[in-house]
Amino acid sequence: MADIDKFTAKYDIAELKILMTTYYDRVRNLAEEYLAKTDWDEPDHELDLGVEYYENQINDGLEDVTPENMEYVATGALFNRFLIVHDGLMLHSSAVVVDGYAYLFSADSGTGKSTHTNLWLEKFGDKAFIINDDKPAIRKIDGEWYVYGTPWCGKNNTNKNAKAKLGAIVFLERSEENWIENESIQDAIKKFFRQTTRKLNKEQNMDKVLSTMEKVLSEVPIYKMGCNISEEAAKMAYEKIRRV
Repeated sequence: MADIDKFTAKYDIAELKILMTTYYDRVRNLAEEYLAKTDWDEPDHELDLGVEYYENQINDGLEDVTPENMEYVATGALFNRFLIVHDGLMLHSSAVVVDGYAYLFSADSGTGKSTHTNLWLEKFGDKAFIINDDKPAIRKIDGEWYVYGTPWCGKNNTNKNAKAKLGAIVFLERSEENWIENESIQDAIKKFFRQTTRKLNKEQNMDKVLSTMEKVLSEVPIYKMGCNISEEAAKMAYEKIRRV
């Protein structure tokens, strides 16, 4: 085993105090923006799976599955489990913020989530930013749903240590024509569940996931949308889902 540079530090992520140990550069670099700016004694959670765990996950037949990438995947999944007990979830989505509200576009990988939210950046310029391009955190704080950036932000490494009110969740699909409509809670639950962490060790955690999903989907506007790669798609979406 090569020499490993173990690093333990305090982080504030989605208003949770996390004592995290990293062994590789990817998570460590992405998490740098989340280093705690004020000192605290007791963490809400400790995150350290150990370097042996990441080494043992490697399959020699998969070239891109490295210990460093395993650390990225595993720490993100474990943080999501922590989030679950604090009225939160991570949703596989690209989250764009405009006028103080975060709009989450969720779909299977390769559908075009990042392409669509980048169209919002082109349309709205400096008044818009991507808070997280892959796994933003959602939490209910003092009766309000918020979206947070996290270090687990996909291949583009696009994230911001910021917080914004949750404006809407949109389940995206490809279409030659642009269209958007309200989504039923029943159908949205299936889509939401597919885009969050499903491998949980305890049955009560699964119950908590389902309960939190139902609360989000009943309290926040939910849409389904078909779109092409055009600025018109961003304009249509914004006009339909914007919160002021």
